[in-house]
Amino acid sequence: MRAVVYEQFGAMPEVREVADPAPARDGVVIGVEATGLCRSDWHGWQGHDSDIRVLPHVPGHELAGVVQAVGAEVTQWRAGDRVTVPFISACGRCASCAAGDQQVCQRQTQPGFTHWGSFAEFVAVDHAEVNLVRLPEDMRYSTAAALGCRFATAFRAVVAHGRVEPGQWVAVHGCGGVGLSAVMIAAAAGARVVAVDLSPGALALAAEFGAEVCVDGGAVADVPAAIVSATGGGAHVSLDALGSPATCAASILGLRRRGRHVQVGLLPLAAGPAVLPMERVIGWELQVLGSHGMAAHAYPAMIGMVRAGTLRPDRLIARTIGLDEAGPALASMHTAPPTGMTMISPRGAA
Repeated sequence: MRAVVYEQFGAMPEVREVADPAPARDGVVIGVEATGLCRSDWHGWQGHDSDIRVLPHVPGHELAGVVQAVGAEVTQWRAGDRVTVPFISACGRCASCAAGDQQVCQRQTQPGFTHWGSFAEFVAVDHAEVNLVRLPEDMRYSTAAALGCRFATAFRAVVAHGRVEPGQWVAVHGCGGVGLSAVMIAAAAGARVVAVDLSPGALALAAEFGAEVCVDGGAVADVPAAIVSATGGGAHVSLDALGSPATCAASILGLRRRGRHVQVGLLPLAAGPAVLPMERVIGWELQVLGSHGMAAHAYPAMIGMVRAGTLRPDRLIARTIGLDEAGPALASMHTAPPTGMTMISPRGAA
């Protein structure tokens, strides 16, 4: 098969012919029809993720496609099924999985990190019975691939953890892929959204997707104060969708009393420890919650809203490219202006 491969961290990836994957006894091989380019892929390529231990490596973890082969122990899936997957592959056997919390599986794997990913014509996914999501026939592969990481993560953060209600104020710090998804989902839930970012382009997209107030974090001296002023007392729910000590603290400080902070963006060790205003958390009875993806069994509600047109993840897709363009696109992620999601179509059928 053709795949995007890098031999060293930070070295330009290139398309090569490599061996086709084979399914594990409880796994499948998926023919990749669409796969998203995510900033997490860039971090992995830079060597920031400890799960990538062996080079050469194939990135990619947001995907949708068609089952090509199934392992001997797989009973619920067969070749020809249209599927997508969460970015976390659960084991299905640990205590967390037994409780329905596959997104924090104790033995989780992840295509594009613990093993070769979806910037390829085929990708292997283990433990298929708990990790595959069946796609409606009328859903495009590109739309389904857009769900797998940023959109599903934002959906669970806003709906399950944020418990957003119509009319409440939601602040979103960082309007990249996760943040823009959160803006769209919160607005669809009837919330009033404040979007915060340093980029005018990102804020323009946030406004397009439903943000009522946009705050330029580079032009405002006190972001939490700006949020409190705009919302008449602070946000009911606030998300740090970027992942930095500064945005984490600002998210908490922009809440009203008894508000809920949801940490979605990863906090890299290189940025230093996040110092949280715990005196505010205690005195105002704030909730501080972490959110990490979404289990496959929770997808139907989200897919139902997508099919109904209530949610439009396809609007996040700015362009579709082929495998030959994927390497340069990955390498340029740290400097490219925010213009929306890049979708890769290994077979030209996204």
